[in-house]
Amino acid sequence: MQFQLVSPYKMSPGQEAAVEQLTKNFSVKDKQTLLGITGSGKTFVMANLINKVQKPTLILAHNKTLAAQLYGELKELFPHNRVEFFISFYDYYQPESYLPAQDMYIEKDSDVNEEIEKMRMHAVSSIVSRNDTIIVASISCIYSLGNPEDFRTMAIELAVGNSMKRQDLIHSLVDMQYERNDMVLEPGRFRVRGDTIDVVPSYENDIIRIELSGNTINKIKEVHTLSGNVKNSIDKTTLYPARQYVVPEEKHALAIEQIQQELETRLPMLPPLEAQRLKQRTNYDLEMIREIGYCSGMENYSRHFDGRKPGEPPFTLIDYFPKDYLLIIDESHQTIPQARGMYNGDYSRKKNLVDFGFRLPSALDNRPLKFEEFERRMGKVLFVSATPAEYELGKSGQPVELITRPTGLLDPEVEMYPITGQMQHLMQEAKKTIERGDRVLITTLTKRMAEDLTDYLVKEGFRVRYMHSEIDSLDRIELVRQLRVGEYDILVGINLLREGLDIPEVSTIFILDADKEGFLRDERSLIQTIGRAARNVNGKVFLYADVQTNSIKRAMEITWYRRNFQKRYNQQHGITPATIIKAVTIKESTIKGTKHLAKSDIKRQLIDLDAKMREAAEKLNFEKAIEYRDAIEELNKALSKKMENTASNSKN
Repeated sequence: MQFQLVSPYKMSPGQEAAVEQLTKNFSVKDKQTLLGITGSGKTFVMANLINKVQKPTLILAHNKTLAAQLYGELKELFPHNRVEFFISFYDYYQPESYLPAQDMYIEKDSDVNEEIEKMRMHAVSSIVSRNDTIIVASISCIYSLGNPEDFRTMAIELAVGNSMKRQDLIHSLVDMQYERNDMVLEPGRFRVRGDTIDVVPSYENDIIRIELSGNTINKIKEVHTLSGNVKNSIDKTTLYPARQYVVPEEKHALAIEQIQQELETRLPMLPPLEAQRLKQRTNYDLEMIREIGYCSGMENYSRHFDGRKPGEPPFTLIDYFPKDYLLIIDESHQTIPQARGMYNGDYSRKKNLVDFGFRLPSALDNRPLKFEEFERRMGKVLFVSATPAEYELGKSGQPVELITRPTGLLDPEVEMYPITGQMQHLMQEAKKTIERGDRVLITTLTKRMAEDLTDYLVKEGFRVRYMHSEIDSLDRIELVRQLRVGEYDILVGINLLREGLDIPEVSTIFILDADKEGFLRDERSLIQTIGRAARNVNGKVFLYADVQTNSIKRAMEITWYRRNFQKRYNQQHGITPATIIKAVTIKESTIKGTKHLAKSDIKRQLIDLDAKMREAAEKLNFEKAIEYRDAIEELNKALSKKMENTASNSKN
């Protein structure tokens, strides 16, 4: 299938020129940079480029919120093609590690988000079966995955009229790590009823029903999981493995033999305690693999199952793409440094595990790609950033510039304001913004400051939430949605509000401690943060600082230059600036926990829930009253924890 871009919008002259230049350049070189300012329609340019080059595309984003936003936008632009989402599926992840100084071993502990795991599986199954696939991924996609060849060869092709023994089909499903459960059907499970086998692929919600007649497939149906109604009959389908890491049975024996040999070679090199520890653990893992086909932490033996040599790079999501693919690295000035740092962090943690007998040396080969390995796999690559770094410009040469907006919007006005009296000024300006129906972003330097400021503003009567790294990925998306629909007016954050967020309703941004030079207040960061207000015709940014640092000076100069350039462009093309109107998705989830709420908000909710509980009890609706009581208990625990954190922080 071909990519089919569906959009009610036409490209602006600036976007058209950029797409034309990028397409032309790709015929003579492999690496390019698109210097696109906020609101210039970079995503639309990416989509049009994909439509022109017609190659399977991997888009890398540096954080999950930005990845989710890109995924949503591209899904709308390519409704007839496969647009997929591939981010880390852990809501919580504590990696296995050993701290020699304290002689402390920390076991791996994680909480997998099943919805994200399903989306990852859907992404992998799409790219191995269809060329019209776009995968939006976080940088975790350069971490070790199973062998793509095994994933493809273990898939089962099912077609009406084909020969297939019932027992062979069951064995194949078990080999692909589907779990038999004749009572409860969920993704990754199957059940058998006579000659009918129901399977729920790990990447879908609906049941695939295979009806056999003797040793022949008689019918294949798609069945609704809850109602049991047949949605439609299909002639053929392909079932892919239930897990990303699957190994054919014939490879098990050889891998087990190699692990045993590695263990025997390694044991004489270790002191007695470490040798005993390694022997006990490895033998236990091998016994589990022999008996049930896998063990906890099986990925640490992946080199043996993949047939790789020591030090060889692992298979990653990139290996599932054909050789001729397009890679787009969004916000490349952030994403590239992330890719550089992944290998070293992983190696230093695993080296301790290997040195002290917790893991075999082959565990070091279950890893992310080294940066030079990642570079070799890049192929045709487009770096996209409003502030490209030296690396991108060095690789691609002169960037293709996109510094005008189809809406005619100008870069926001930027004012510097002294720190003395900043709170009164901030509240005064925030009230003006809220009164005209717009939203506000505030960026601070620390989590503590974000939480304290949120509490202070709530007490002053504002509707405020805060967002930081402790809030789950999917909850962050819901927080942004709530801000856009006006469930609250001010979002306070640290680094997550810096770039990529597309919130046209935000017209005013306050940057606190703007003169504290560093990672969050350098020229690039300031330009990116200022850009968040460039989607609204009333865009204005206040920098609270007593000293005009070089970063502030450069950021203000660049913003002023772009603003004047955009004014001239608008005059030439007869464009009147207008705020972007962008649909807001309907509510998809409820935010878990209270990490985004101020203490005052929690107290207010407690009073509200207490009143509802009493009312439900009076009406003899005891089940509802118990629900409210449990919710009150949870909120009280959360409030106590916040109070404890505040007390311990103030002592420190």
